[in-house]
Amino acid sequence: MPLSLDVSRTGDVVVVQCRGRIVFGEEADELRCVILGLLPNTKQIILNLAWVEYIDSCGLGTLVASFISARHRGAEIKLASLSPMAQRNLRSTQLERLFETYRFTDDALKSFHVRREAAG
Repeated sequence: MPLSLDVSRTGDVVVVQCRGRIVFGEEADELRCVILGLLPNTKQIILNLAWVEYIDSCGLGTLVASFISARHRGAEIKLASLSPMAQRNLRSTQLERLFETYRFTDDALKSFHVRREAAG
């Protein structure tokens, strides 16, 4: 199944619903382009991976590159609602240490608000 991305905004946070596969080729390129397109205007991004069926090494590389790009621009990417396959891939590659992950998108949304309140 090709990757489809649905982008929505909740306040200052952008949620990208990912459905399908994040693999070498158009899928990984599309995800990277969407994230790079969001970064000039968005500092808080959540990737919802609930419906991701498969992530290959290129897809994992895309997630890491996106994370680094976000950090360089003062932005943050969090992962939410990881499918069992996505959880296994992040755990086996130890990338779960890099990303903040949340069981539900709402929890990730709240984490941005808690951090903002603590800073203010």
